[in-house]
Amino acid sequence: MAQTEEFGEELADFVRRVAELKAARAIPRDDLPAVLDAAIFELDHVAGQLWPWYQRLSTGAGAAPAGSGERQEQQLLKSLFQRLPVPVALVDRETVVRRLNFAAISFTGVRAGYATGRPLTGLLAHADRAAFRSQTAAVARGEGDRSMAVRLPQHPSVPVRATLVAVRPSGEPRTAVMVVLQPADTPVPAGEHTPPGGIPKLTETTRHAALMDLLDAMTSALLAAPAGAVLERAARVLHGRFADWVVADAGDGRLTRTAVLGPPGEDVDALVAQDPAGCPLVVEAARGGSTVLRVRPEDPEAFGRDASGAPVLIRANVTSLLCVPLTDGGTVRGVLTLFRSGARPAFSMAEAQAMDMMSRHMALALRAVG
Repeated sequence: MAQTEEFGEELADFVRRVAELKAARAIPRDDLPAVLDAAIFELDHVAGQLWPWYQRLSTGAGAAPAGSGERQEQQLLKSLFQRLPVPVALVDRETVVRRLNFAAISFTGVRAGYATGRPLTGLLAHADRAAFRSQTAAVARGEGDRSMAVRLPQHPSVPVRATLVAVRPSGEPRTAVMVVLQPADTPVPAGEHTPPGGIPKLTETTRHAALMDLLDAMTSALLAAPAGAVLERAARVLHGRFADWVVADAGDGRLTRTAVLGPPGEDVDALVAQDPAGCPLVVEAARGGSTVLRVRPEDPEAFGRDASGAPVLIRANVTSLLCVPLTDGGTVRGVLTLFRSGARPAFSMAEAQAMDMMSRHMALALRAVG
């Protein structure tokens, strides 16, 4: 009972802090980064502390305290799990991550606080997700351990062997599944995400300088753009150096597809012919007037389907995206969508903020020539 009351107090404090963060949206824009950092901290707190706490209470772990020897054994097992030299995740039958050890954090490139409470399938390539969910459910039902090959979006050319083993944690009513990830070929060094072209991982200072160069290039392009070519010029500035795919839709009412730029050798005609009204992300950005950032997007239908019926996000192997409305005085004059794919690092919050700034400049340029 004492633990339940303590959890309730902690949850009430969290709700109050969230209310304060919501009220802080009205502060000046220059002060918003501190609010964003606080919001991310609160989300990490929920994923890393409140959710595991709730799970312990719901399974009755907090109702009957274990003896000293049993607690020590549990701590030892947790320590062994965390320090196993191979990547290991503990998931439920729906593949929701309960625990991720240190090796798995380095191998997948995500933090434990981000992964906990989310499906492990979100870290896999779209093509492997359905099969992985099915195999995990079968193992949890007691149909036997099994192994399968999967791929991570950061390194699609490197197959990963996922071994699924049923386990029954002490004091819990349901079977969990332990997932062991092992590279089938030469492993990629932990934490490395090398963009195409062999460019090494950038430091924060270098990334900031690259964003400033991008802003400068965008300003120059917009100032020199002839009437009717604003979005095409902007798309060419962003293509390659900032995003693998750039899709531009223009219009302050019904949107029309204006430009599509993709990686060399890719067929862009299917996206050129696509109706923006069939892209839920574009419709959402145009209606809400705010930037949408998705890393490892869960819904393969979020950008609609191409002419062949294939989901665009799967066809383009999208690992992260930005959908940016071009807003001028409350009027949305277009939407710019950027995809990154393969081993390229995901879009960051700093890059999303820079794109938000550039989008306002593009909207002003569209109004000037409109």
